[in-house]
Amino acid sequence: MIGIGASQIDLLARLSNAAGVSGDESAVREIVLAELGSSPVKCRVDALGNLLVTQERDPEKGAPRVLVAAHLDEVGFMLTHHQGDGLFRFARVGGVDKKSILGKRVIVGREKIPGIIGCQPVHLAVGEEKTKTIPLEKLRIDVGAEATARVKVGDRAVFGTEFKQQGDILLGKAFDDRMGAATLVGLVKNPPPGIELLAAFTVQEEIGLRGAGVAARNLDPDLAVALDCTPARDFPSFDEQTENTRYNTRLGRGPAIYVADGGTISDPRLVGQLIAAAEAENLPYQIRQPGGGRTDAAAIHQQLGGIPSVSLSVPARYLHTPVSLALLSDWEAAVNLIHSGLANLQLEDIKTDR
Repeated sequence: MIGIGASQIDLLARLSNAAGVSGDESAVREIVLAELGSSPVKCRVDALGNLLVTQERDPEKGAPRVLVAAHLDEVGFMLTHHQGDGLFRFARVGGVDKKSILGKRVIVGREKIPGIIGCQPVHLAVGEEKTKTIPLEKLRIDVGAEATARVKVGDRAVFGTEFKQQGDILLGKAFDDRMGAATLVGLVKNPPPGIELLAAFTVQEEIGLRGAGVAARNLDPDLAVALDCTPARDFPSFDEQTENTRYNTRLGRGPAIYVADGGTISDPRLVGQLIAAAEAENLPYQIRQPGGGRTDAAAIHQQLGGIPSVSLSVPARYLHTPVSLALLSDWEAAVNLIHSGLANLQLEDIKTDR
């Protein structure tokens, strides 16, 4: 079994705390590059900003070329207009939950200027201001007048949340998908035997899976796995007599294997092999309930002549808000499942008709 120790927790903390809104992922990419600096791999950054990693050693004869992808970017904001005195209009980048942003601390630009998404104190609100969601166009990011010269239109802003661990509980921003990126770093450092591992740390996933398709065409794999972090909508039902049937994953039940989502019907042969690996290793797993959402697999599986693909995600609560909550035990099970699943890959099954 592969354990997650202090060094892996530290890596996740640094990745989570870093700023990497879609289109400006370089700070996150530099952390990954530094982590892989002593590994026997070849790294290159493509024109879109994807970090593509291949092994230096020659692959075994007939070894399947397996692309494993995890995205570097996160949802956030972009400054769009300066109104003076350090007040900026802004737009959302990706699917930020606007109900959760009022009064939140943010970090702006590459100089990491602190700011706040300003809102009127509730005791001064009148009429509908007390109950209605405030439109985004009426909100401002306030960095203070003195910081104005260090901030400009076009700068990105991220939530100012710091990573914390409380026993099995992990708290931080951007677990979607820094948890996947941390998992993929470990996989590159300890590649499964019998495959040619192709790793893609992709960009711009949150605004349309833009990096993954480019990465897949560059690397030309036989099959692919997208590592991600998926919402755990596992709250109790408001009606205590009725089961919550709207969940798609639950905390504490291991990584989620996708059979279908809003962009992909996973390759059933790969789904079966992941399930078989989990059961052989006595690893917890769950099936992500079919429904909305997409991962990089949605872009990858349509490239070239078609690429058999599946997604594997760690469940977490409150994604796309200022703080996410995940369990270390779920993450550790995901690390073991992706390694075991690829180490025991049966390529001849993938070559049969779907």
